[in-house]
Amino acid sequence: MLNLGQLVNTVQKNCHISDARHAGDFTLCIFLLKMREFYRWEHDIPFAHNLPKDEVGEWLQEREGMWSDLESSSFESLPLDGRTLDPFDAETVNRELIPQGYVYSGGYGRFSKPHFFLGTLLKKEQRAGYTVYISSCEYARDLEAPPAMLQGKTIYVRQESVRRFLWEKIEEWRWNRKNETMERALACYAFEIDMNSALERMTENETEAMILHELGEGLAGEKLGPDWQKMLATFSRSKAEIMVRAVRDILADCLSTLPRLLASNNAASLHFYFANFTGMRKHLYPEALEAYRHWATAGDRQALSVMVESGQRRWLETAHAIMSLYRENGEQASTAIENLLEPEPESPLSCPPKAASTP
Repeated sequence: MLNLGQLVNTVQKNCHISDARHAGDFTLCIFLLKMREFYRWEHDIPFAHNLPKDEVGEWLQEREGMWSDLESSSFESLPLDGRTLDPFDAETVNRELIPQGYVYSGGYGRFSKPHFFLGTLLKKEQRAGYTVYISSCEYARDLEAPPAMLQGKTIYVRQESVRRFLWEKIEEWRWNRKNETMERALACYAFEIDMNSALERMTENETEAMILHELGEGLAGEKLGPDWQKMLATFSRSKAEIMVRAVRDILADCLSTLPRLLASNNAASLHFYFANFTGMRKHLYPEALEAYRHWATAGDRQALSVMVESGQRRWLETAHAIMSLYRENGEQASTAIENLLEPEPESPLSCPPKAASTP
């Protein structure tokens, strides 16, 4: 029989090892925010309750000390059915766990950070040739808990992490209410009347949006081929990695997420999507925000539809151009890719020499 406690402890230790190696990937502000919510998860504190500052500070110091001890440790094999399994062999692990009502994932995210989680299986679906596992309660997780991930032909959606991700975004907005787009998204759920019910409705809605994005990632992967992942590994921890990840994210959303949200007239998810259209995606594709603003202010969806349709062609062509540069130049392609996506500004014309003054 499954020794759940032993399995949970092993998965959580692997999560701690991953965090020990990658905690420095975050800016200080993001790191502290994620640590606060990690503390909330570990101590099962409701979202509406304030966190005890002194206790959080002590816990943070203890956690950093534990990371220091674990940073050089190797990931441990998972104990299952009298044998040990590779923590990255999620398919084999899940053949044991799924019939017992649990789901596990072990894979790589941004900056090649390993992510592990173990949770209760809520439902299993088949969507467009992909298996979708949706989990509820999480027993083990790392600091950065991706709400959804694609691994091969399998999509993992973690509703507890979806809920926590949404709460973090709501908290960010409450601290600085300048994001009018987020205000529009939250207004669709009436948080001021019943916060818990509103959060559950938003979680269900955004779970579907995340599935659509991962399906788009799958479509993009089919069009780009396996060399794309090899390229990401080559450019790990570089500006080029951030840029090419943003290109694929935009392509995935133009192929799947945005067309389906528009077709279903899901205004709440559209507002939330563009409230979080930030960073490199915003930098590379400001036209998307312009089309959104036209829809949000004038109620005309045509600009959004045109943006999505043209974006499918534009970003697929861009992704193919990136792959061509990588195949031609290998590890040396990063600068060329950065220049492709963000050309260097032209040098200003030099001023002509002044005419010599006459005596």
